[in-house]
This record gives sequence, structure tokens and C-alpha cells, in this order.
Amino acid sequence: MARMRTSLGALALAALLSACGGSTADEATLRAQLREEVRAEMEAEAAQAARRNQPQQVDVEMPDVERYLVDTAHAPARGASAPLVTIVTFSDFQCPFCGRVQPTLERLLRAHPDELQLVFRNNPLPFHQEAMPAAEAALEAYDQGGDAMFWRYHDLLFANQQSLDRASLERYAAQVGMDATRLADALDRHTHRARIQEDQAETNARGARGTPAFFLNGRQLMGAQPYERFEEIVEEELALARRLMEAGVPRGGLYAHLMQDARTEAAPEPEAAPLRAQRRPDPDAVYRVPVGNQPQQGPDDALVTIVEVAEFECPFCARVQPTLDQLRQRYGSDLRIVFRHNPLPFHQNAMPAAEAAAEVYAQGGASAFHRYAAILFENQRELTRDNLLAWATQVGVSAADVDRALSDHRHRPTIEADQRLAQSLGASGTPSFFINGRLLRGAQPYEAFERAVNDALTRARAEVARGTPRAQVYARLIEDGATSPQLLPGGEPEPARPAPDHVYAIPVPSSAPSRGPADAPVTLQLFSDFQCPFCNRIRPTLDQIVQHYGNQVRVVWRDYPLPFHQNAMPAARAAREVHRQGGDRAFWEFHDLVFDNQRNLTTDELVRLAGTVRGVNARRVRQVLESDRYEAEVRADMQAITDAGARIGTPSVFVEGRLIQGAQPFAAFQAAIDAALAAP
Repeated sequence: MARMRTSLGALALAALLSACGGSTADEATLRAQLREEVRAEMEAEAAQAARRNQPQQVDVEMPDVERYLVDTAHAPARGASAPLVTIVTFSDFQCPFCGRVQPTLERLLRAHPDELQLVFRNNPLPFHQEAMPAAEAALEAYDQGGDAMFWRYHDLLFANQQSLDRASLERYAAQVGMDATRLADALDRHTHRARIQEDQAETNARGARGTPAFFLNGRQLMGAQPYERFEEIVEEELALARRLMEAGVPRGGLYAHLMQDARTEAAPEPEAAPLRAQRRPDPDAVYRVPVGNQPQQGPDDALVTIVEVAEFECPFCARVQPTLDQLRQRYGSDLRIVFRHNPLPFHQNAMPAAEAAAEVYAQGGASAFHRYAAILFENQRELTRDNLLAWATQVGVSAADVDRALSDHRHRPTIEADQRLAQSLGASGTPSFFINGRLLRGAQPYEAFERAVNDALTRARAEVARGTPRAQVYARLIEDGATSPQLLPGGEPEPARPAPDHVYAIPVPSSAPSRGPADAPVTLQLFSDFQCPFCNRIRPTLDQIVQHYGNQVRVVWRDYPLPFHQNAMPAARAAREVHRQGGDRAFWEFHDLVFDNQRNLTTDELVRLAGTVRGVNARRVRQVLESDRYEAEVRADMQAITDAGARIGTPSVFVEGRLIQGAQPFAAFQAAIDAALAAP
């Protein structure tokens, strides 16, 4: 009833204003009065519903799960009117992961039409510049046409994530029948921004700062998870809801009953270190970024050179390409854009795409490369080997040549050199841009590039006025550039840290799982956590290290389960039992299975996974998990870090005692390993 009155109130407001011939001020006053009347009526009905559905004590055993109190009033919803399971989604219309999860949510609603309700809340992230206006427009759709209009507009926004500018928002509004004048007024006056900021404050308080974030009957689930993960929680909640109704909880009061003891704030992470002011990169620093023999657009004597550091599977790299095209049209022969590769380790198709593109460049030159790159960016989710070969023929390059290049990795040294350069200059993320040596990070709007290029152009013209030939301007401007990240002074003094080449003394236990020969000249000790997503991302890089260096390296596994990952310690203990039974082969097989199933590491699942490993007795693994066996050994690994005087997160790798933090690209490890191999 409340939702029906919201729609009726909006219709009544529109009808009243269309019949009114008064001034703009009168119109605004009438609109405000009627909105207040509708709101008061809704709040009165909500209060009555709350009294009818007052939570009560029932004799039902509640599962030991953490729930958060999340408001569902006055928010767009679809699905069952009296749901057994309420899913609240905090979303961002420009977030690619929010877009990716939409088919999953629609599938859930189709599977449970009479049991599930989806409620939408906003959390436009600050680095998505078109997300806030899109959220404001969507709430205006809700105010004008209720749930039906909101969800039609919602679906259009997610179907057109690459086009969320003002003109597009107005075009989508016309498609769903919105009043264009009222939309323009709402966007200009930011009518709905306070409501959006209330949504953001609530999700932040619940510890769900990223997008998409979901609360299923108050149970938090982060990210674009697979359908099966949602369905698992939904089925558990459906079973609980039916037990509660059998015990006397009215169907309309289920959500209120579950929320009566829910948390309103996220629990603080254990042992959290106090935050220190971060030192910011120096925006005026000039870096020495050589052009080399790289694909380029624009003449050699351009006054402004943009070195683009990118990869073909990164959605933000694709998003910025129209901006770069616009810059080339604007600045013509004064602008040169040079491409350097930085395939990130967690994008599994990025390296093959880079290798294929490098071969296209070798065979067909810059023109073929840029036509090929455009195809890759337009088809980021289809970067299979077959497609890489087929697209090569479209730009006039032999598919057989590309196929051989993918097999023998002939271009990988060049690509890894690009990665090392980016890493050394503090541009490890993609996309990154060096504009006459000055770093600009991310898929920034056109205006940000325009300001940077105009500034660079002014400096370049001054250099020409001093007598430097155009063709030598770029080399002159960067010749004294920095070769390492430059940070602004300020912030709290950083604690004394060991030098980057500090060697930590961390003995290698003879019983630790390992890959590679025991007498390998270089040992890598990997301190990791089976529940840490970043530890999962480093796996392809470790495989690449082993493939590249063969018997020259040994990778040793060390446990470092973080205290806020409650399944990490049981997984570590289960892995130790698997290693005891089956040795290194069994351990690494189990290691891969655990990371492939990282979101479901219950005792039963760990036992099941162990049972699929040849030669492992799953019953013994269960016995370990039902005791505290191996916990002391796991904590001994963690103590080794403390004893060495190191401070780490996960993953952390010690290359012959030298620390590399995080899921770094292969190039970062290659530099450290090569240095260790060259040491006397």
C-alpha cells in the first residue's frame, strides 16, 4: 500500500501542477506541500505496519550469522510484496561489477518470484564521475513514476554504462516517460543528493564501502558473486523464514523480526593499525619515460607526448579510448600518443592479448596495431586465442604468425620491460599516462587531460622559443626526469623502514611445502592466506615465475592467515594435513582447489575438497579440523615474520630475504630474481 501511494502521490502532484497556471514559486510551494503530505501519510502507515508486525520472541534456533540493520523504507523495490528474503543492494550505475551482477539478480527474482524482494540503495563511488548524476536521475524517476518507472530507468542505465553523460540521462528519461523539465530541475538543484548521501553513510557504517554490496536479510555479501553463492544464502534464509512463520511470526514481520538484534556498525578489524596521513604523489614531478620503438599515433616532432600505460582487459583502459581520440582530433600534429603494455596479473587474458598485439605491430606497423587494439578494447570479454588470431587477419596480419608468437612468447621480454618501467615510476595501475613526463592516473574525464595537455603545450612552446628543435623537445623536457616515484612532503613522519634491498633472515623450514628443487639458487618464501583475494591474484604470476625460471627457483609456502579471515586458519591447518599425507604434489593440488573455491571454505567444503585429492584420507582432515592440530605450526610461520622484524600483509614474498609486498606483476619479481641470480 505504501508503494502504491508513493506512485499515486507522484501522479497527483503532476496532475495538480499541470492544472495550475501560477508562478514558478507557487508551483514549487505546491510541490513541496503535496510531497510533505504524501510523506506524512506514508510514515503514518509505516508506523501502523510496525505496530502490527512488532517483533516477538519465538522458540526458533537462529543460525550463528552476522546481520546488519539496513533500512528498506522509501527505496525502490521489486519482487514479492511480502518477501521471505529481502535483498538490499548498494550500487553504482557506472561500476562495471554492478553491471555484471544484474543478470544474476534477475535470475534470482525469476527463481523466487513470490519469496524474494530486491531493494535498491545508492553508493556512487567518487572516482566514477558520472555515477552521482545517474543516481540523482534514477531517484527522480522513482519520485515521478514510483517503482515501475525507476526499474525501467535503472535497466537502461546499466545497459548503457558507457554513456551516462547529461544528454544520455535525458534521452533515457524520455524513453521511460519522465517529465524532462522536472528532471533538469532535479539535476541542476541536486534535489536527491542528500538522500544518496544518506545511503552512502549507511553502507559505510555497515562496513560495505565498495560496490556492489548486498545485504540478504541483513547478511552482508560483497561483490559480483556467482549465482550459486546468492542462491546458497537465499535457500538458508528461506528455510529460516518458514520456521519463523511456523512459530508465529507474521509474514509481513519477518524482516523486522530478523533486524531486531542486527548490528548497526561494522565490527572493527582486529589489531588494526592506526591510520597515518598518506604522502601524495607530486603532480608536478617530471619522469624520464623513454619513447623507444613503441606503437605511436602522431608525428615524431609533436610538442606533447602522452605515454599511455595500459592493458586490453582493463575496463577503465577501454573507457578512456574515446577521450584519447578526442584529444588527437583537437591537437592534431602537436600531439603524439605512445602505447606501453602493462597486463595486470589478475586479468588472465591480458598477457596473451598484449603478446598478440605486439606481433601485429611487428608485422603490420603502428596502423595495424591501433586497428587491432581498437578491436581488443571493444571485445574485452572475448579475448580467447581463437579470436586473437581471427582479429589479426582483419587488420591484414597473418594469423599463423600471431599463433607462433603466442606459443613461443617472443614478445614477452619487451612487454615485461614495459611493466618494469611502469613499476619503477609508480604507475603500476592501469591506465596511467605520462604527459610530457607528468603522471596522470586513471580514466580521467576529457577536461583533466585537456588541462594537462595545455600546460604541457605551453612549456613545450617555451622550449622551442629558446631554440630547441621541435623533434628534440620531448627528449629535452624529460632528460632530467625522475626514475622513481616522487611524493610530496607532509603527513606524519613515517616509521623507519629497512632499505628496499634489506635482507630479512627468515629460515626455511625443511617440512614446508615447496615447488622447485631444494638446491635451487634462488628461494622465494610466499607468506599467504587462503581467504585473501589478493593472494588468489598472485597465483598466475607464481606459475609464470616457475615456468620462466625452471630449476633456478624454489617457491616455499608459508602460512599467514589474517585474524579477520575466519576461515583462513582452518584452511591452513587442512592444507598441512593434506601435505603430511600426500607431500608437495597433494598440497599444491589442494592449494589450487581451495583458492578456486575461496568464497566457501566451511569445514564440510574443506573436507570435500581434500577428498578429491589423490591419496588423501578426507576423514583424517576432518579430525584435524575438529581439533586444534597444526595451529601451533601455523602460528610459528607467523612468528617467523615478527622474529625477522618485518611488517607485512598478504601476500608477501621474500626473494632470498628481500621483501616484495602484494600481488605485484611478474616484472617486479623478475627484477628481484635476476638480481639474486647475478649476486656473487
